[in-house]
Amino acid sequence: MLIIKLLSFMAKTDNFHSPDYYIIDDLLTDEHKLIRKAIRDFVKKEVSPVIEEACQTCKFPSFLLPKLGELGCFGPFIKTKYGGAELDQISYGLIMQELERGDSGIRSTASVQSSLVMYPIYEYGSEEQRQKYLKKLATGELMGCFGLTEPNHGSNPGGMETSFIEKDDYFILNGSKLWISNSPFADIAIVWAKNQDNRIQGLIVETNTDGVSTPETHNKWSLRASVTGELIFDNVKVPKENLLPGRDGLGAPLSCLDSARYGIAWGAIGAAMDCYDTALRYSLERTQFGKPIASFQLQQKKLSEMITEITKAQLLAWRLGSLKNEGKATTAQISMAKRNNVEMAIKIARESRQILGGMGITGEYPIMRHMMNLESVITYEGTHDIHLLITGHDITGISAFK
Repeated sequence: MLIIKLLSFMAKTDNFHSPDYYIIDDLLTDEHKLIRKAIRDFVKKEVSPVIEEACQTCKFPSFLLPKLGELGCFGPFIKTKYGGAELDQISYGLIMQELERGDSGIRSTASVQSSLVMYPIYEYGSEEQRQKYLKKLATGELMGCFGLTEPNHGSNPGGMETSFIEKDDYFILNGSKLWISNSPFADIAIVWAKNQDNRIQGLIVETNTDGVSTPETHNKWSLRASVTGELIFDNVKVPKENLLPGRDGLGAPLSCLDSARYGIAWGAIGAAMDCYDTALRYSLERTQFGKPIASFQLQQKKLSEMITEITKAQLLAWRLGSLKNEGKATTAQISMAKRNNVEMAIKIARESRQILGGMGITGEYPIMRHMMNLESVITYEGTHDIHLLITGHDITGISAFK
């Protein structure tokens, strides 16, 4: 019983210490550091004590939503007049990093709200739409989701079948979307569908509208503390004023994904840092053959390679954030960072698990949870292979998709 109590205590005590091997803090402003500290403290106090149980029971900790809003985690780059904090892109990245250090599902919830719901309304919505929705989304009073992926169209979103037709003062929307984070509890959905001219446009769909259903996806081995579902539209009447007027075509939803993928590039670093920090502390405390396992060459090799890859990813994300602040970051650069950093994180999770041996598979430590989560992160918002082909297209000028 004593051992069980000690393990339970270990699971609820967050002793995370952030690695910074190249003193990257010197590249951050005082404001960046204050923002990071606020989110890190929140994760230690509010997320870490509950996240393992949430994962084991597949229950999303919804009580965190207003707290995330209060902290400014929803739409932090949105102007203050619309409820955002008007922070720069490095601040947004640091917020995503710290949230994913807690759990990918928590970061995903904030990422969807910020980059896939608030961003398109802010960038492509009318002033009336901004005034109606953004402040409530920023506080978490309203929660949203993003409908692009379909059962038959994942990596090829341009082939979508969801469509709408014009009738009187509204549109009739039909179709379905799959693998939609937050959809079962979302109040609104940003839905991308084809109009009568076969052109993709965005619609703000309130989920309590007749004909809308949002069934939850169960039996997931990944992102178990996050809510995933579908969006199904059966002759749904959408008011014409809910059409996003600022941009149409496939480039519109893909630009939203650029913002979300950028956040993932930072977020994955958080998961990697948590695995590395756990493995490092364990290796210093775990004794075998009369000495800590950290003294053995193979363990030092693992740890040395981990901190090297984390440092490279940190520098990649920081530089990308600087480019975004200057309005220079390209889609291909964002794809490279998302692909590299998620691959880095999942490899570190696997190596960290080995350092912990059998203990690494238990919920007393975060490593297996991060590993399972990252199996989704490496696929969603553009698969690992698709991002490689985006880079290939960029450097050769030849598309491998056609």
